[in-house]
Amino acid sequence: MLPLQPISMTEEEKIRYNRQLALPSWGMKAQEKVKAGRVIVIGAGGLGCPVLSYLAAAGIGTISIMDHDVVDISNLQRQVIYDMNDIGKNKALAASQKLKAFNPLVNIVAIEKALDKKNALEIISGYDIMVDATDNFETRYLINDACVILGKPFVFASILGFEGQVSVFNYKDGPTYRCLYPEPPAKENAPNCNENGVIGALAGTIGCIQANEVLKIISGVGETLSGKLLVMDLLDNKFSALKITAIAENKKIKSLGEYNAVCDNSITFISRKNFAEQFSQIPHVSIDVSDEFEFMPIEDNTKNVPLYEIEQQNFDNPDTPVILYCKGGIRSRQAALLLSKKGMKNIFCLTNN
Repeated sequence: MLPLQPISMTEEEKIRYNRQLALPSWGMKAQEKVKAGRVIVIGAGGLGCPVLSYLAAAGIGTISIMDHDVVDISNLQRQVIYDMNDIGKNKALAASQKLKAFNPLVNIVAIEKALDKKNALEIISGYDIMVDATDNFETRYLINDACVILGKPFVFASILGFEGQVSVFNYKDGPTYRCLYPEPPAKENAPNCNENGVIGALAGTIGCIQANEVLKIISGVGETLSGKLLVMDLLDNKFSALKITAIAENKKIKSLGEYNAVCDNSITFISRKNFAEQFSQIPHVSIDVSDEFEFMPIEDNTKNVPLYEIEQQNFDNPDTPVILYCKGGIRSRQAALLLSKKGMKNIFCLTNN
């Protein structure tokens, strides 16, 4: 449990990490805590690669990498820790080999399997902080619930298109992931796993912020994102931070539940062209769920209802077609989940093509 007991630095480590040691707010005490830190990164993909790289560079004492997947050529656009020689290799193993060569002063452990209900509590119990670098809802809720049971913080992020989110959950009596999203989305409201796109630089940006949150938690230096959801749109360089309220009931989890896959191809996406053709003569509601300063109407009667206000939106008819939109695509999908729970039955997420 944090705070950690510092571990003395060697002369080699003092030289290697001297730029961190030179920071007035950092110094030797913070670096010794970093050396004592034990972090597990679950997922060695687009987010995991920058997280792992910068945690290893910073001198985290023990870093475990957990991933059952193998490297594919399509990963190289954003998973920059790998190269062509890694194609077909297990990601956790390939990443561990790169990090060991990069910083032999750090203990790197590869776990070549997926996190599941059977192994989650045993594995997570051995670490101080979890990093959620996954790309699916079921694992994210499993991480959350296991961390609540064990009293462990975890650093969350998600990316889609040009938009990303970062937060810290279950830290110092702060909110959990379920305080933000109480339940996984229904399959019909989950993002289409086969159609999602992402700009590689977004994964790097968000992953670096995750790594920075880990370092702040371990060192005790700075203010974390606990209680806040940082949302950024790299296409237009828009940043916002939404408040997350802690709900006491979500901290009373005593056992793991069922975590079924929710990502499938049944969500209703609609392109701009098809939207214009299909709804030109049909009554509907179009809503931009971005913040007010980001509002860009897609038609004359488009409403601007920020994501954090979408649950307060009232509709006369639950069958009314609702077209949701935001620049990056993440918030529109989250809004779809929230509206479906209100009983709306005809929800579309507008794509940018």
